[in-house]
Amino acid sequence: MNYRQLGNTGLMVSEIGLGGEWLERHNEEEVREVILECEKAGINILDCWMAEPKVRSNIGKAIRGRRERWIIQGHFGSTWQNGQYVRTRDLAAAKEAFQDLLDRMETDYMDLGMIHFVDEEKEFHQIMDGEFYACIREMKEQGMVRHIGMSTHNPAVAKLAAESGKIEMLLFSVNPAFDMLPATEDLNEYFRETYDETLGGIDPERAKLYRICEQNGVGITVMKGYAGGRLFSADSSPFGTALTPVQCIHYALTRPAVASIMTGCETPEQVRAAAAYETASEEEKDYATVLASAPAHAYYGSCTYCGHCAPCPSGIDIAMVNKLYDLAAQQEEVPATLREHYRALSANGGDCIACHACEKRCPFGVPIAEKMTAAQKLLERV
Repeated sequence: MNYRQLGNTGLMVSEIGLGGEWLERHNEEEVREVILECEKAGINILDCWMAEPKVRSNIGKAIRGRRERWIIQGHFGSTWQNGQYVRTRDLAAAKEAFQDLLDRMETDYMDLGMIHFVDEEKEFHQIMDGEFYACIREMKEQGMVRHIGMSTHNPAVAKLAAESGKIEMLLFSVNPAFDMLPATEDLNEYFRETYDETLGGIDPERAKLYRICEQNGVGITVMKGYAGGRLFSADSSPFGTALTPVQCIHYALTRPAVASIMTGCETPEQVRAAAAYETASEEEKDYATVLASAPAHAYYGSCTYCGHCAPCPSGIDIAMVNKLYDLAAQQEEVPATLREHYRALSANGGDCIACHACEKRCPFGVPIAEKMTAAQKLLERV
């Protein structure tokens, strides 16, 4: 296993990390098996955003006696209320849930105290200028948190955080489907000579974000590196061609400032598939050739999250709604986190007025109004 420094934190983290979300589905022994396989592979960082009590306890038991070998990202603002996950900015509820996380992990500190899930700029400013940030800063002073981080899917928010001087690292969504935006609406030019080891072919705002993070010493750990598994199938990939776990991992790890990718593993076999990156050949890692040879017709009708559809008169972030819908549609059961992310948007699919103006601007012929209706139906369903 190779290790990288996480920005200016001084922490050396394994290139492959463990995203704990899918461990909610498993019992104590199964969680223990995954944790032990991670340790065997040299993985030393895990993310626990989950508020569900049982999975927190199971992870705590699995690392018992070996807490110091793990770097843990624990989230502040992720709570368990009335039997379900709720993201909150209520300080009392957030503090209670964070203490519960410490107790169940059998520790008195989190290496990385993550301000949980901030996806809108207005909320970012409210948090940073208010009692929420002041509270986590106080916890750092008390030693309950070693470093302050933030999780976000929005590059504009991530940029604000990276430039704030107050956020030391980011948990950010990175994968080719989220990153790669066509510089042209000519489909024949979409992939030509752009997908290499540089920043070519990437949405300029995301490319700028990675550079700012690198310049400011703000390390990135990656979530959604597999796009919820969407990239593993030619049928569901927006590129019309499948990538492997190793190729997705390589893509994330070749972005500036990225230190580790939190792979969502729920079995020892999946841990081994991710850890195989460390011994993979350059040919096995090569995502660029795969994407460059993607058939031009394959992604017609499929959202690539490029943003050409904007602006929406209802203020809907169409690309974000489509991302959440596509991630949710890959799962047998919609994760609570995706529902919460969707509901937290200031405007979502339910606000679509079906004016179809966005569809006229979409270079890929996506039936956007239909997708907004489908997203509302899937993600608002109780």
